[in-house]
Amino acid sequence: MKIQEDCKYTKSHEWIKVEGDEAYVGVSDYAQQQLGDVVFVEVETEGEELDKEEAFGTIEAVKTVSDIYMPVSGEVLEFNKKLEDNPELVNKDPYGDAWIIKIKLSDKAELDDLMDADAYKKEIEE
Repeated sequence: MKIQEDCKYTKSHEWIKVEGDEAYVGVSDYAQQQLGDVVFVEVETEGEELDKEEAFGTIEAVKTVSDIYMPVSGEVLEFNKKLEDNPELVNKDPYGDAWIIKIKLSDKAELDDLMDADAYKKEIEE
């Protein structure tokens, strides 16, 4: 199982990778393994301002549907259109091609509440 060192993580298994005032958000390798084969990713919040821990979309696997949550507050700038035709990218490359949304950060201080790679590793090993 991969854990990206340059990302921060939530207890609900989203990752965030910050680049300036913007960031990419997706689900962790652990999350995609737990979900199984991803068949659909839906995000209808593009252009909306959402609060930390608010659901921004859903991810559907063969056996379940799960909400995906904002790791921090921000505006949803973009949905990864590659996932419309290739939702299985979430299983193949959760930290690369399968980012789910790009956001504009509202409050960078919220990043301090998230887990780094080491803390996340401990969290999922428990």
